[in-house]
Order: sequence, then structure tokens, then C-alpha cells
Amino acid sequence: MNRSRLLIVTIILFTVAIVATAFRSSQPRTTTRLGSVAPAGQMLEPRSGHTATLLPDGKVLIVGGMRRNQDFYKSAELYDPATGKSQLTGEMSLGRVGQVAVLLASGKVLVAGGWVGMGGTDSAELYDPAAGKFTVIARMTVPRGRPSATVLTNGDVLIAGGETRDNESLASAEIFHLKTQSFSPTGSMHHARISHTATLLTDGRVLITGGYGDRVEPSAELYNPNSGTFTETGYMTTARCKHTAGVLPDGRILIAGGSDSRGWDRNLNSAEIYDLRTGKFTAVAPMNDSRFKLPDEAAQLASGRLLIAGGSKEVEVFDPTSGRFFVAAGELADSRHFMSETKLKDGSVLLAGGYPNNDQATAQAWVYKP
Repeated sequence: MNRSRLLIVTIILFTVAIVATAFRSSQPRTTTRLGSVAPAGQMLEPRSGHTATLLPDGKVLIVGGMRRNQDFYKSAELYDPATGKSQLTGEMSLGRVGQVAVLLASGKVLVAGGWVGMGGTDSAELYDPAAGKFTVIARMTVPRGRPSATVLTNGDVLIAGGETRDNESLASAEIFHLKTQSFSPTGSMHHARISHTATLLTDGRVLITGGYGDRVEPSAELYNPNSGTFTETGYMTTARCKHTAGVLPDGRILIAGGSDSRGWDRNLNSAEIYDLRTGKFTAVAPMNDSRFKLPDEAAQLASGRLLIAGGSKEVEVFDPTSGRFFVAAGELADSRHFMSETKLKDGSVLLAGGYPNNDQATAQAWVYKP
């Protein structure tokens, strides 16, 4: 390479470095700490891809998940925030990971779907806290691995998307009827989705965002329980899957993190807000760290802020007043993917399990205190 060409290349590289530095400096890390996270005992088993549901008595039901790939749990345990200890409670009919679990108006917990072996299952069970037992109920209309589940205002549950036994993403959805404890089909989404989010809005509709089918989706849809149909509603500023979503005090929805089609090689720190009044998404300041494989729902704190945990050692808090993310004091032992996030009765949040950059889950739990 002659001297003039070398000079040109040097100038180009120097310019790129300046631009990159300027970009990084335009996204400064926040130094203010909001709340703190600290170890809080351990589960009885290391778990990831499990569910963690707050029960009426304040304990947390932790169900299923995996120790490592293809090593799934039938077992469940109750975590007591008062003591930081867990005890076994009942056992499901089969081991599953990536299932849904929601607290019903009856006080029982619906556990449905998930992966069994290499494919989705249509199995569903009810956990009765009074008896400490699981009971098999009617099957879902189709097998679903990692669908979404949303308790509607009438107490029924919308279950949408997921993956079949043949590893195909689904656009179909169904309703679990609380009174009859049975499932029936409802309208289908416009796009097949897995690893999406489903958030109950203040008007009773459900916002479905992102996920992947044939591609990682930028699209969003609204489910109307009155008509049983889905309607497309705008596009996110960024296509994403394995992200998180949470409701802000004014009814808007925060969407944060996830990944694009490159998965592990392209975690996102971007975030955006959906406004029901306009049906549009607007980008907000990014998180301090990129992260994916997050809990589907970001916990809303008493202050109206939202907690974002998983996929990083850091735990972050979104402040709707400033429109920025702040890092909590303390950190997790490692980047925990597919951990659970459960708001407790005292306003703190239990963070449990997950796995780092391999498939070996942890039994460790943490508590975030605002």
C-alpha cells in the first residue's frame, strides 16, 4: 500500500473512531441508583424457564422449568418471603419448561402448555394452594410451548401463540373459561408468534408485541375480548423477541430489551412506549445494558416505576417521570436468562433462578427493594 492510500485509510479509521466515541458519549450511563438488589436465599432446585406466581397468602409458587437442556421438572416449591426459604408442594403430571402460570379469581393457579421433550404440549393443570396439589384438567385446543397468558377483566384467560410439537410458531389463540375450566378457540393473530409479550390494557384489551415466527416481528396487535378478534396496531421502532413489557401509571406500555434475528449476537438495550390513545410506538432513552430472555412482565413498583431484570448482572428501573433507566445498587451473580420476576406484597420483587451464558440453571434468589 502506497503512502497516500495509507494516509486515506488512517483518516477514515480515525473518523470512524471519533464517530463511535461520540455515539457512545451521547448515551451516558446513569449514575443515580434507584433501590437495591441483594441475595435472598435459594430455591430447592436450580431452575430456569420456570414460572413464579404470587399467591393470596404472600408466598410464591415456583413451578417447573429446567436444570439444564432436556432436564425438566415436574416439581413445584413454595417460597416464603418472610423466611427466605422454600418447601416442596405437590408435583405436576409431567415435567415442563416455558409454560404459563396465572393466578385465577378462585385462588387457584392455572399452569398450561410449555415444552415437554422437544415440542410443545397441550396439557393443563390447576394448583390448589389449600390442598398443595395439582389436578389435571381439560387440554388446550393445540399444543403450545412458550405462549403468552393474560387474565382478562372477566376472569377468563387469553392464551396466544407459542410453538407446536413440530416446532412451528402459532398465530392461533384460545380462551380458558374460569367457570367451566375448559378451553375454546378465539380469533387468530395476524402473525405467528413465540417469545412475544401480552399486556392487559386499561380498557380491557390486550396488547401483543414482537416475538418471532417466520421472522422477528416489529408488529403489534390488539385483542378485543368483546369481539374475540385481533387488530393490528402500528409497528414498534425495533423488531424484537424475548423482551419485556410493563404498564405505566398513565396506561402507556413500556417495551424494552430483547433481541433481533441474531439472538445471542444482537441483544438490545433499546426501549419504546406504546400509547393507546394514538396507537403508536415512540422510542425512549435506552437501558444501561443490552439484555434478552427476560421475564415477560416488568414489575410495576409502588412508585409507578418499572423493574427490568434478567439477561444482565445489573437490575434496572425505568422512571416514567424522567423517561430514563437507572441501575439499582448491587447486582446478580451473573447474567440470568429466563429468570422469574415476582412483585411481593410488601412492594419488593423476588428475582429467582435463570442461567448464565450456558444451560446450567441456578437455585439462587435475590430480592429487589425500592
